[in-house]
Amino acid sequence: MSTKAPEDRYDAAPFVPEDAGLDVLRRAAAECRGCPLHRAATRTVFGTGSTEARVMLVGEQPGDQEDRQGRPFVGPAGKLLDRALAEAGIDPFGAYVTNAVKHFKFTQAEPGKRRIHKAPSLREMTACGPWLAAELALVEPELIVILGATAGKALLGSSFRVSQVRGTVLEEEIHGRPERLVPTVHPSAVLRADDREHAYQGLVADLKVAARALGQRSGNK
Repeated sequence: MSTKAPEDRYDAAPFVPEDAGLDVLRRAAAECRGCPLHRAATRTVFGTGSTEARVMLVGEQPGDQEDRQGRPFVGPAGKLLDRALAEAGIDPFGAYVTNAVKHFKFTQAEPGKRRIHKAPSLREMTACGPWLAAELALVEPELIVILGATAGKALLGSSFRVSQVRGTVLEEEIHGRPERLVPTVHPSAVLRADDREHAYQGLVADLKVAARALGQRSGNK
């Protein structure tokens, strides 16, 4: 009989209830021990929004503020994203917002010091994949907006490069479902950019591609 701890298996699947609604999924995710990231994080940060949302925004992982508040994109990057979405013609309050990884990964020099974001590994992204698959199955979005390289790798594989495909409409099979996706940069990358206004306008331009794709889908119905 194996004595390996659940988190050392790097697989969230045993924690994901089958055929569950969003509230049940969220409560189950709060108890996830599918990888070691839960040990240091304050809480699981699950997706927010309606299962009727036409667009799903997928980011990398929670940041410091998200980890403290328990909601995705509530920090400075989230505020910038809301502004860019609105400017592009997508209602930020009508989107389902989530992350590829549900726990905050960070480094910290010592207790009480600032927690510094650290990118999740491919193994950690893969471990958390069953939660994202469950969200996609429930929401069934018409379009997925990929926010940054980590989210893209989680959905499309390790060869994904956001710079090569940003602002284009991709059609791929994700977790057994045909999906349409528009990749762009993560809003935190805009905040770190030397020319923040130029980077912001690039984000808005990519999101306008997503808005047009949604509009075309509406016109085809």
